[in-house]
Amino acid sequence: MRVLGIDPGLRNLGWGLIDVAGSRLTHVANGICHSAPGPDSGDLAARLLSLHAQLTAVLQQYAPDQAAVENTFVNKDAVATLKLGQARGIALLVPAQFGITVGEYAPNAVKKTVVGAGHADKGQVEHMVRIHLPGVVIAGADAADALAIAICHAHHLQSSNRLQAALKRAAG
Repeated sequence: MRVLGIDPGLRNLGWGLIDVAGSRLTHVANGICHSAPGPDSGDLAARLLSLHAQLTAVLQQYAPDQAAVENTFVNKDAVATLKLGQARGIALLVPAQFGITVGEYAPNAVKKTVVGAGHADKGQVEHMVRIHLPGVVIAGADAADALAIAICHAHHLQSSNRLQAALKRAAG
């Protein structure tokens, strides 16, 4: 199974792909989609279109089976939160256009799954991503976060599959 993790951002949208075979995780690819503003640097629609096109190309190239996106946290700057929410909409939309269900995780849940502590810093997350995916070359902090989201989703899928198998055994 191939899992795509997406760390939404208006300027930098991180993505990371892993293959999951049982409990084994293998790095496939990672990168960052940089939004390209139109002639007017405040052209939100052009930025969103750019992110959509780049993320669509990632899905076309790598054909993931599953996807996961980090939930948006609300901060003191309402305008920034709204713009992040719109980028997150692209992160949810593109996999849905490919018929992929998208898991959603709070930032603390991702950190707790990958690092073991819900308030880990970016350096700790990147370090643990490297432990989970030996030899990985990470394109940047946003790509590291996206790989962490993919790892989190893989762990949750494995737990869910084990639970479903146990329930089947108990019922049958």
